[in-house]
Amino acid sequence: MKNITDKDQLTVAEAGRRGGQVTRDRHGVKFYRDIGSKGGESTKKRYGHLFAELGRRGGRPKRPPLDSLGERLPEKKGGEKRSAPGSSSPS
Repeated sequence: MKNITDKDQLTVAEAGRRGGQVTRDRHGVKFYRDIGSKGGESTKKRYGHLFAELGRRGGRPKRPPLDSLGERLPEKKGGEKRSAPGSSSPS
C-alpha cells in the first residue's frame, strides 16, 4: 500500500478501499461472514413472512399486460431503413 503525502489526493473510492483492507487485516475474513450471517438472520426475522410471496412473484412486481387492461398496443409504423449519421451509403 502506498503512503499518502500532502500532495496526493485521496478519492472517496480509494478511502473506502483502504478502510476495507484495514478492517479485513484487523478482524479477518470470518468477521465479514459473521456480520453477513447476522444481517441475513435479522432480515429473515423482520421480513420472512414476505419471502414466499416475493418468490411466487419472481422477486419483482409484475405489471399486467396492456391488452388485459383493454388498451391496444400502438401499431408499428413502416419505413425505410436508415443508415447511421456520417456513414456513406450508396443511393
